[in-house]
Amino acid sequence: MIFKPPANEYLVPFDNTFQVSEAKTTPPKVDKASNKRRLAMAAKKLDDLQKTLLAGNRHSVLLIFQGMDAAGKDSTIRAVMQGINPAGCQVFNFKRPSSEELDHDFLWRTTRCLPERGRIGIFNRSQYEEVLVVRVRPRILDSQQLPETVDFEKIWEHRYESICDQEKHLARNGMIILKFWLNLSRDEQRRRFLSRLDVSTKNWKFNPDDVTERRYWDQYMHAYQAALNATSRPWAPWYAIPADSKSYMRARVSEIVVGALESATFRFPAPTPEDRALFDASREELSGTGKQD
Repeated sequence: MIFKPPANEYLVPFDNTFQVSEAKTTPPKVDKASNKRRLAMAAKKLDDLQKTLLAGNRHSVLLIFQGMDAAGKDSTIRAVMQGINPAGCQVFNFKRPSSEELDHDFLWRTTRCLPERGRIGIFNRSQYEEVLVVRVRPRILDSQQLPETVDFEKIWEHRYESICDQEKHLARNGMIILKFWLNLSRDEQRRRFLSRLDVSTKNWKFNPDDVTERRYWDQYMHAYQAALNATSRPWAPWYAIPADSKSYMRARVSEIVVGALESATFRFPAPTPEDRALFDASREELSGTGKQD
């Protein structure tokens, strides 16, 4: 049975009707103190849910984060995962593919990083870069050593199909997949870039290439709209989260993750009669009432 997380106001619909122009970048109300309380409450619940996920060892969770530069992917991942057991969580950040990765199909580098059963895996950027950045900058395809049989007129459609097929296979085998597009406005991105230039402790975050990519904003919005429509599915939904308020974004993402995992009704594994017999024998020995060596 494929897990289907509950819907909410930011769920990208499954009927190809999503419009970037209608997606909100700011929440209806910004209250940092309230957002921080909501985040703290969700973090506590996520800690408990992770324990049952790890103990049950039948499911895994994959959280995918995409967004324009300065959307807050790093800080959101850090905030949402605060307080959970790091032994049951793994984070991967996907940048420009290496020569080894280019010697494989475009899904290979993320496939080898998928979480094991019982663990939460987080992708900061992902396989979706191959239908976002590469679609906006199609000359990147020249370096991907693709076979001559590739139909470049249908390559994006085929890549969407490959991604959806893989996600459905993973969902059938117990993986809960939640995908978040952190929807930042162009004006807010400009303000955050300027802050990185003006505040000395943020200088290290600034990359001139980010400004170059900003010039392709409209093309990126087109690519996001196409990708989200083609790949938001009940077994691997996209959520378009307003990202102009970082405190709201973090709280909402955390609540969506908690809501989805609560819907999965994870439980601690129940001991079998054989387990209980072994427990009783162990209790006797540890209590000093059983046979001693």
